[in-house]
Amino acid sequence: MIPSAYQLRDFYKSFGGRIVHDLIEDKIKSLWPSAHQLRVLGGGYAAPYLDNFAHGSERTVCVMFKGQGVHHWPDNSHNAACLCDEADLPFETNSVDRILLIHSLEFTGFLKPAFEEMWRILKSNGRIIVVVPNRIGLWARAAKTPFGRGTPYTSGQVEEFLRENLFIPERTERALFVPPFESTTFLRSAALWEKIGQKICPAMGGLVFVEASKQIYAGKGVKHHTAYALKDTASAPEPV
Repeated sequence: MIPSAYQLRDFYKSFGGRIVHDLIEDKIKSLWPSAHQLRVLGGGYAAPYLDNFAHGSERTVCVMFKGQGVHHWPDNSHNAACLCDEADLPFETNSVDRILLIHSLEFTGFLKPAFEEMWRILKSNGRIIVVVPNRIGLWARAAKTPFGRGTPYTSGQVEEFLRENLFIPERTERALFVPPFESTTFLRSAALWEKIGQKICPAMGGLVFVEASKQIYAGKGVKHHTAYALKDTASAPEPV
């Protein structure tokens, strides 16, 4: 069952959810230290991780997919969230610099039309981070958390799918080494678990992060959208 946007929001408001958020956010920051003047799109349920980008980016948009529902984001400002079909994104071609995809693929699977759309809207020098539960990690078995629902994946599966859909995997990282126990003692020591896990058993992190760039092929056709277009977007390059 796909958790709703409201269920995911409630998880991140819990004590354990706040600890998890901090660990994931640290990993995202290590991959993307800055998004200054960039256009950032968060897909799936990326709302908890977009505040870090919203203050310095040219624009940050939160896209929640139709199976999860949508709520207002950010909490204390004008709404920058929308609900749409992941296979029909309402943004112009070559209009986004960064895409963060989290709380999505484990519920929907690797939908080729969805990645065709993300390829289309991503700029030629753009980057995407795909975050999924690690098949061999402990959090994929934690049914009381969002990461224990849906289908987990190995890093190799994610990398292979990205290559098949014209993305080039650049870096693969893992995070969430603290065991998924409800004990506050374990959760308070999460930072220590993270350091130890990275050194002793790096493959066992609860989440897999794969950063990829856009592979360009001459003559690839794309669809054109204008609704909700990001302003001053670049037009699609002519095939060479």
